[in-house]
Amino acid sequence: MKLKSIWLVLTLGLIATPAFAEDLLDSGDTAWMIVSTALVMMMTPAGLALFYGGMSRYKNLLNTLAMTFVSYCLASVIWMMWGYTLAFGSSKGGIIGGFDYFFMSSIGVDSLSGSIPTYVFALFQMTFAGITVALVLGSIVDRMKFSSWIVFTILWITFIYCPIAHWVWGGGWMGAMGALDFAGGNVVHINAGVAGLVLSLVLGKRVGYGKEAMFPSSIALTALGAALLWFGWFGFNAGSQLAADGVAASAFMVTNTSAATAALVWMFCEWIVTGKPTVLGIASGVVAGLVAITPAAGFVNLPAALVIGLVSGALGYFSVAVLKQKVGYDDSLDAFGVHGMCGIWGALATGLFANPAITESAAGLFYGNPGQLWIQIVSILATAVFTAVGTLIVIVVTKVLTGGLRVERDEEIQGLDNALHGERGFEIAEI
Repeated sequence: MKLKSIWLVLTLGLIATPAFAEDLLDSGDTAWMIVSTALVMMMTPAGLALFYGGMSRYKNLLNTLAMTFVSYCLASVIWMMWGYTLAFGSSKGGIIGGFDYFFMSSIGVDSLSGSIPTYVFALFQMTFAGITVALVLGSIVDRMKFSSWIVFTILWITFIYCPIAHWVWGGGWMGAMGALDFAGGNVVHINAGVAGLVLSLVLGKRVGYGKEAMFPSSIALTALGAALLWFGWFGFNAGSQLAADGVAASAFMVTNTSAATAALVWMFCEWIVTGKPTVLGIASGVVAGLVAITPAAGFVNLPAALVIGLVSGALGYFSVAVLKQKVGYDDSLDAFGVHGMCGIWGALATGLFANPAITESAAGLFYGNPGQLWIQIVSILATAVFTAVGTLIVIVVTKVLTGGLRVERDEEIQGLDNALHGERGFEIAEI
């Protein structure tokens, strides 16, 4: 009897052990998150640089690449010094994180965030900061001083990105309210889109905008950039589960589906309106679908992903081909039209389609929780207002510190590659 009792105790102990698994490092989750971090890292200095660079004019290609690269470099350093602690330190009134992890203090090789090393989690989140500020660049290529962009990037990451990241993911008020943002609808896309719009309005239109053709330097580069973004986005969305599990697999699937659907819809919209299905339109549709599914990726099923992709393809095309022309703002590479507008749709769609069969704690309007849609609306408005006002303040400070935001007129006409960097992306044969 004693032997049976001992065996029973040991057996129950073994059965109970998995309850503590969340406190232990999981090598599978860690490996997946290291890969996901590398995938998201590639999205900025490779995917986005080529996507934006190809759409910029030939005389500004290298300037666009330089501004994208420096955005990621600055974010990498800022995040490890003070960005991570402002976003994920102990919450101060739900508004901003404390200085618990200033210069990554109090974090060691054995520190864990869930089942992965905290260093991996911090690096994964760093890649999000890097791409978010780089997305803003799409609204103002061709006309902003390189020095001003550097100062703007430092201030914007610190005072705009970090607080919103804390609100949603770091224990702040928005997450506590129940806002759903799986991988960055508010934190990344609405934030970047609104900031880009504000910055473009302050800078003003490019010389010759609306009066002369402004051809992209290389649609081939843009298509390659879109493909790299698509590839990297699997780390962006599926990686945001922070585990190698079924929800990550679902996020992977719906991400691909939304992107493909949106690309087809944008293509057909353009084909119907202009008579020509362009490669630029297909590539832009891919990004629109990726943007829209981002906040919903871990919460929705396949049918919802199809709807999200369908609407985002049409909405993205409308925002770029119709809305921008009617309103008359110069959003150079359509950062607001694609990221801002489709990010808003994705956040709303999350409030409609969040399915508790995917993530038990998340239910949207169509699954018996109409309050979730209202929470999503509040989160969208709060993000947009804070970003707009905060970005305007950052712009004013940047202008004071650098003596102005915009390049000289003759530099803009000459091209920023040569005027600012002393280089040329293309050699143009003399005729």
